[in-house]
Amino acid sequence: MSQSTPNIDNLVESNKKYAASFDKGHLPLPPAKKYAVVACMDARVDPAAAYGIDLGDAHVIRNAGGSARDSLRSLVISQQLLGTREIIIVKHTGCGMLTFKNEDAAKLVRENLGEEAVKATADGFGGEYLPLTDLEASVKEDVEWLQGNKAIVPGIKVSGWVHEVETGKVRSVV
Repeated sequence: MSQSTPNIDNLVESNKKYAASFDKGHLPLPPAKKYAVVACMDARVDPAAAYGIDLGDAHVIRNAGGSARDSLRSLVISQQLLGTREIIIVKHTGCGMLTFKNEDAAKLVRENLGEEAVKATADGFGGEYLPLTDLEASVKEDVEWLQGNKAIVPGIKVSGWVHEVETGKVRSVV
């Protein structure tokens, strides 16, 4: 086993408590409510608690900025293999993806890890960090992009929301 850290210790201890009362092993693989949520990975946002998602209800796909483009592979699997038929995009106020440009991220990677790391990002995800410039516009763009994407089931409901980290409330954008 790898060397322990406080986070690994917490994982192990918390999982012991969780597993001791776990009674959801019977849940089927496909999500019961047949929807997927795309949300930011921000530690201040807890999609299950904030949006009433119980274990087994939905797929929750998280990435930096809650990007639909970054989530496409998972969404296709969710729809084609597991039968989801609705997508909810949730971005949030105060998102770190609003604070930089693509060139800024590439420069930091180059300075901190070297040119080989920049090449690795190009190989891994095209070197596109997908920063945001306007929160509401980004929500609308993602919804429109998914609605027009040939890899997404045509005619399904795709909605877009903003989660306010200051209040915990969500508001509909599209």
